[in-house]
Amino acid sequence: MHYLELDTPALLVNKPIMLANIDQMAAKAARAGVKLRPHTKTHRTPAIAKIQVSRGAAGITVAKTGEAEVMLAQGLDDIFIANQIVGDKKLLRLREINRKARLAVGVDAEAQVMALASAFRNEPKPSDVLIEIETGEERTGVQNPAEAVSLARLIARTPGVRLRGVFSHEGHTYSAVSPEQCSSQFADSQATTLAAAEAIRQAGLPVEEVSIGATPSLLHGEILPGITEIRPGTYVFMDAAQGQCIGDFSRCALTVLATVISLPSPERVVVDAGVKALTSFTRPQGICNTPGYGMLKGFNGVRLKKLYDEHGIIIDPFVRENVRIGDKIEIIPNHACPTCNLYDQIYVVENEKVVDVWPVLGRGKSQ
Repeated sequence: MHYLELDTPALLVNKPIMLANIDQMAAKAARAGVKLRPHTKTHRTPAIAKIQVSRGAAGITVAKTGEAEVMLAQGLDDIFIANQIVGDKKLLRLREINRKARLAVGVDAEAQVMALASAFRNEPKPSDVLIEIETGEERTGVQNPAEAVSLARLIARTPGVRLRGVFSHEGHTYSAVSPEQCSSQFADSQATTLAAAEAIRQAGLPVEEVSIGATPSLLHGEILPGITEIRPGTYVFMDAAQGQCIGDFSRCALTVLATVISLPSPERVVVDAGVKALTSFTRPQGICNTPGYGMLKGFNGVRLKKLYDEHGIIIDPFVRENVRIGDKIEIIPNHACPTCNLYDQIYVVENEKVVDVWPVLGRGKSQ
């Protein structure tokens, strides 16, 4: 069918644009001689993860145990959980995943290492871990090389766990004020991560992986020698934040199809996509700034002004004059990751035709 025949709200992906995005990042990784391990929390869709692997990715990154289970069930068996996994129930699930997959998880504290060691004590294969390095996002991660070395030594002498390497996430680059600052922050973040890796090596311990990545930094910056792996996520779709980041929305593959349901005033347009279809996520500053609540495709930068649970509000006389009740419009979401998690399926569009439907099997798998 033509995609405009779909009922709304509906989540769409333009397949040719998505494939071009996948190939561009794979080419960047290849030029730098590093592995690409895309973060599939963006789409939570095994069908897309399989395409990423088939087009150059060495494995996948996830954020949650539930995401790892879903991806493994669909045959994706080289997984890094770039997060600290805490809780006895989750650790038992990790153990089951590790029996079937090449798995690693993130750590930044002794308590996490010891809990993993306890869960994996009698396993034939230990739990691989990467130590997270704080590089400016002010979220998780050890604070300096000395802490990294101390944690690495603990891992080395503790049965049940094995040190694979270090990782970081330069998420603060989303708020950089310019592409130049984004690139500079990326370089600094990599240098901090590399310094931690070198300190661990100087302590006589091997470091196999030095893993970094965020989409804005990889769009603007260069990968430094010594990095072995990159983990971008949103690049696969390029949402409104990433379009703002590069000043080009033509690479945005993901849209929400919505129907105009009311035209109550000379400047107001109401569509059937609200918070439950778009999320209320915004980025208030920096190169990924997203004013409003989603960008209307084909309307020269017009954005939704307000969201209710089931209603999206557009305030723009030009749009009001050029749509009718029943018309369908596409909205580029501010942030692809939480938007995908609102839908059971993604309609795959090519040449304006729906050519496939991909289930979002990881939807809601946040435990």
